[in-house]
Formats: sequence, structure tokens, C-alpha cells
Amino acid sequence: MKRSYLKGMSINVLLLGLVSFLNDMSSEMILPILPMFITSLGGAGLVIGLIGGLRDSISSILKVLAGYWSDKIGKRKIFVSSGYLTSSIFKFLLSFSRSWYHVLTFTSLERVGKGLRTAPRDAIIAESMPRRRGKGFGIHRALDTAGAIAGSTISFLLIWFLGLDFKSIIFFASIIAFLSLIPLYFVKEKRSKPKRISLSISLKGLPKSLKIFITITGIFALANFSYMFFILKAKELFTGKLSTTAPILLYVLFNIFYAILAVPFGILSDKIGRKKVLIMGYFLFSLTCLGFAFFNSLPLVILLFALYGTAYAMIDANQRAYVSDLSSSTLRATALGTFHTTIGLLALPSSLIAGYLWEKFSPAYTFIFGSSISIFSVILFIIFSRFFET
Repeated sequence: MKRSYLKGMSINVLLLGLVSFLNDMSSEMILPILPMFITSLGGAGLVIGLIGGLRDSISSILKVLAGYWSDKIGKRKIFVSSGYLTSSIFKFLLSFSRSWYHVLTFTSLERVGKGLRTAPRDAIIAESMPRRRGKGFGIHRALDTAGAIAGSTISFLLIWFLGLDFKSIIFFASIIAFLSLIPLYFVKEKRSKPKRISLSISLKGLPKSLKIFITITGIFALANFSYMFFILKAKELFTGKLSTTAPILLYVLFNIFYAILAVPFGILSDKIGRKKVLIMGYFLFSLTCLGFAFFNSLPLVILLFALYGTAYAMIDANQRAYVSDLSSSTLRATALGTFHTTIGLLALPSSLIAGYLWEKFSPAYTFIFGSSISIFSVILFIIFSRFFET
């Protein structure tokens, strides 16, 4: 990472980035093989959609609850630590799965940990770099995704050279997850006095601009179905051992583009405005889905995974930073929790619809659905642009 990127960087952001690097190394050893692990245990399109949707939706309720309690008691770190510990435990149990029902249970409970930690962790990042939030979130997401690249690469190497099965890889991934807890000890949170605030899972009480933005991101969340469908689409192009390993490499490519471009797009959003970067990201995602719907050649699929990573680099961190921009410091974690809850709750219907279209019609219909909803989000963003002041 260039020294100019690290200039003025908070130690908290770097430490949380290291935690995410190790935790995502663990997670991404599992994620590229997860859809194939599910199908090996008898799961199909709708099951993939159910598991993919529940992974996000179950954690979503806890995100807003954790964000609310974090604001209320004036503490962040306890939620972050307990969240990472919970995820580590259920990754370990996942390695002993014998049916897709077990996968459904353990992956869903593993997401409970994500629900506990996400909003308070993002609040620490936002509070650690109040004037350069785009850069701060970009650095964090870059380290997070660098871990994803390492994890996916390790998963590929363990299969290709050592011939390890899915369960063994998941077991080793859980050990790395426990190691990710170590840097958390050194994170220093900014304590604040307990506040008398009420829990609001709705948009009521938030600034009008933030309400509109969360509504638009919620609609986009319907388009943003589980990554597992992209992996399964790539799997169709290969046979034999390559049908397992090649999709992992394409997933690595996705994460490489995400990691490389997360910081530049975060810095760009600080300069030209997050709204412009997000509109471009939504539009690129729509085009990428269209490509997955109609193109089946290997060179084009390689390009599409690169574009998939580019779109995520433009969208993921900048959505979080924009929520922080549009919210008050008093309710920042609550606002972030509401944002995460909104998109998380819509992840289940999104992935279920995607799985239904995949299983009952064809994969092309799944990606056409994603493209259509994404472009609708772009249109809404443009229509309501005058409501955004930052």
C-alpha cells in the first residue's frame, strides 16, 4: 500500500483493518467453496438462495440492535470483540456439517457475529477519521479484501496441490478466525456518556436526505443477490477438477479488483462527492449483470468478474461513508445499523427470487432481474439528487 495512502491514517483504522484482513482470510477460504459445498450436500438453486439470503438477513436485525446499544451505553469495542468471537465459533462448527441443513444453521449463526460487530466497528472508523471518512473506510475495506484475496488463494492451493476436501479447508479457516481476535486488544475506542435514546428500526427520526438514501440502497439491495450465483455461473464453464478450482480463481480476481480500487474510489468520493461515485457503481453493476446473463465465453467471464469487483469497490465502502456523512454524531451507529438492517432484510427476498428464477427458468433470468433493479436504483438516485447536500 502506498505511503501517501497511509498518511494521516488512524491507528484504530489500521488495527481494525488487520482484524478484518485475518477474519476475511478465514471467511474467504470458505466463501468461494461454499456454494459447491452446499450442492455436494444436496442443495440446489432455491437452497442456495435461502442460505445466501439468510446469511445477511439474520445478521441485519442484530446490526441495528448492536448499533443502538452501542450509542446508548457509549461503548463500541465490546460489541466488536464479541461479534468476531461468535463468528469464529460457528465457522469451527461449520466444518462438521453433514447436510445442507447444517450449513444453513451454522452459516446463519456465524452471521450473528457480523451483526454484533458491523455498526459499532464502522462507528469507530468514522469517529477515528472524521474529516477523511471515505479514505478511512476505503483503507479498511482494502485490507478486508486483501485478506479475502489471500483466503481464496489459500483455498485454491489447498484443493489443487494438497487435494483437501471442503470440510478440512473450513476447519483450517476457523483457526485463522480465532487468530484475528488478537489485534482487537489494541484498539482504543472513544468512550462517551450513556445517552437517553430510543430504538428505531424504521427511518423515522433520521434526516430526510438519509431516509431517501437508505430507501435507494434498499432497492439496490434487491438487485444485489448472493455472490454464490456468480460462482455457480462460472462453474458451468468448466469440467473435472477445474469446475471446483477455476471459479475460486475468478473469485480471487473479483477480490483483487475490489482491493486495488477500494481506496482510490474512497478518495475520489471525498473529492467529487459520494453520490457521483455511487451512481456510477450502480450503473456498472447493472451492466455486469447483463454480461453474466448473455455471455458464456471464458475471456468475457474473466472480464465480468473484474467488473464485478470494480463495481463493489465503488459501492460498498462509499455507501457506509455516505450514511456517516448524512447522520449526526449522536446517532451515527444507529444510522449505520438502520442502513445495514435495511439492505440485510432485503437480502433474503433478493436471493430467494434469484434462486427461484435460476431453478425454475434459467440463470439468465436471475442476472436480468439484478440488472433491471440496479438500473432502477440509478434512476431514483438521479431523480432525488437535489435532496443530498453532502
